[in-house]
Amino acid sequence: MTQARPFDPNIPVLTELFSDQGEAQADPGAQPAAQEPLLADWSEPEWAALERRLSERILQQIQGRVDFVLEQRLRDSMEQVLQHAVAGLTAELRTGLQDTIESIVVRAVAQELSHLQSQK
Repeated sequence: MTQARPFDPNIPVLTELFSDQGEAQADPGAQPAAQEPLLADWSEPEWAALERRLSERILQQIQGRVDFVLEQRLRDSMEQVLQHAVAGLTAELRTGLQDTIESIVVRAVAQELSHLQSQK
């Protein structure tokens, strides 16, 4: 899970920049600058640019979260699949090794008995 960035009191929020009447509030530490247009005075291209920037920011945040969740779920699923596959492979190897050892022991005993009988 991504951690939220701590609140930075040096960054003004929208309510600090604009009052309810739509007038910009003065920042005591800022030098007088050109008056920015009020939200009500924004042109269609300015609204479109704001909408695009907000959409991009929101999509980036959502995509980051979606990527994290997908990666976590994939990791969990792969862990289960791999554990099951390893368990199955281990069982097959154990059975095959047991059969092979049994076969070798049976053949070795038969050869030793044959060798002892031929020496009599």
